[in-house]
Amino acid sequence: MERSGIITLLTDFGLSDAYVAMMKGVIFSINREAALIDITHSISTGSVFQGAYILRESFSYFPAGTVHVAVVDPGVGSNRRSIAVKAAGHFFTGPDNGIFWPIIERYKDTTIYELTEKKYFLPQVTSTFHGRDIFAPVAAQISLGLHIHQLGRVVSNPEKLEIPLPFKYDNTLTGQIIRIDNFGNLITNITANDLAGFLGNNEPVIHTGKIKIYGLSKIYSDRENGELLAIINSSNQLEIAVNMGKASDYIGKERDDIIGTGVKVEKTG
Repeated sequence: MERSGIITLLTDFGLSDAYVAMMKGVIFSINREAALIDITHSISTGSVFQGAYILRESFSYFPAGTVHVAVVDPGVGSNRRSIAVKAAGHFFTGPDNGIFWPIIERYKDTTIYELTEKKYFLPQVTSTFHGRDIFAPVAAQISLGLHIHQLGRVVSNPEKLEIPLPFKYDNTLTGQIIRIDNFGNLITNITANDLAGFLGNNEPVIHTGKIKIYGLSKIYSDRENGELLAIINSSNQLEIAVNMGKASDYIGKERDDIIGTGVKVEKTG
């Protein structure tokens, strides 16, 4: 497969330290023509699920042949495997901790290899920074055309990730908040299709915490400034927002504690 020359980076490293810069330095030392794109470095610390969700949401907008490095790795230095994945015309490398599971599960043409060929790593591999020492150099080599089967042995049992799904009970569709974006919007695991199948011709009433919203808005400005609203966002998921405000301020919990909060949808009429 032809490589796009693009390498994306997704981590929970933040930007206050030099960790991301070190990874980029390693990549450029191997492939000076690489185009590096930061998906995000603001994944909540150790949140494999959040990293997996954002990677699944974003990777397909890049051209085929792109290499995606995803490092949310609370098990770094343990016996968890390091892997490379080929799926949907893209390449991925990172820890085998479930971060690639939503992609592996969705695309049946996936091939996975454990990274055992140490000649593609940095000469010294530390036990605490595989993003720099293993995944960055491997990504650079893949971007130059290295076939991933050269990296090690086939993996047939990748680590799975438990993905929360909405469910129906009586006359209620129940989901949960799975992410808070930079605007304070509450992203749920309830999709537009879930809503359509549940509601039929009815309008929804959406509850979470002390929030209660009647109906769906088409755009944020359908409601007055400071007013709560529910909307189907650009990823086709139910989102709770505030026009010119932050819905996360209405939940009454610390930001990290909001993840997993239940969201209930009922029918009117």
